[in-house]
Amino acid sequence: MSIIDRFRLDGKTALVTGCRRGIGQGMAIGLAEAGADIIGVSAHLESSGSDIESEVKALGRDFQAYQCDFADRDALYAFIGSVKEECAPVDILVNNAGTILREPAAEHPDEYWDTILEVNLTAQFILTREFGKEMLVRGGGKVIFTASLLTFQGGITVPSYAASKGGLGQITKAFANEWAAQGVNVNAIAPGYIATDNTQALRDDPVRSRQILERIPADRWGKPEDFKGAVVYLASEASNYVHGEIIVVDGGWMAR
Repeated sequence: MSIIDRFRLDGKTALVTGCRRGIGQGMAIGLAEAGADIIGVSAHLESSGSDIESEVKALGRDFQAYQCDFADRDALYAFIGSVKEECAPVDILVNNAGTILREPAAEHPDEYWDTILEVNLTAQFILTREFGKEMLVRGGGKVIFTASLLTFQGGITVPSYAASKGGLGQITKAFANEWAAQGVNVNAIAPGYIATDNTQALRDDPVRSRQILERIPADRWGKPEDFKGAVVYLASEASNYVHGEIIVVDGGWMAR
């Protein structure tokens, strides 16, 4: 098999969380372009007629839409049950869904902490455990987390988000340590500063936006399509010997 063929995802089914917009949408489109059918879920994903559904189907791939609030543990388990009952087995799990709430550490309320940890970390653990155990039985699969620069750094006014993304970096390694020998790859992608809803407040702040751009060697905010290459690589046979890694896609931020 040629190296180009090893990047193909024909016949694979990818579950992409948080796919309605932003980085998740870019990842889902990239996976579909490589040949995968998509199961998409977001808190507010339309049951039919969404932009992401239209783009995936235009590529000749199947798209199944689900709506789930990952802050609701019962809803999460119900969603997992529905996917297992109604869809093809999940070959590729992209744990991209996440949220952020900003408040200085001294005023950061319990409810912010609880919500962010539930959505960004606990739900990702449960999804990986529940779909991953089926990958183990089949002897193969790919799990990809969306980490963050705050997997490595502390950030400002987002202690709950930093804790959740730091935790994702650790469970990426923890799952990989246990599952690599059984043919299941677990890795993560850490986005830099990307033009999405999560960074709107930063981009609207002329001082912070200027400070951020001054540190990015690429001299621009990232775009969702910048993640197609990394996610296809980690979802494909081309990355079969890659386990427990966090690939940073940040325009060079961490190099400076």
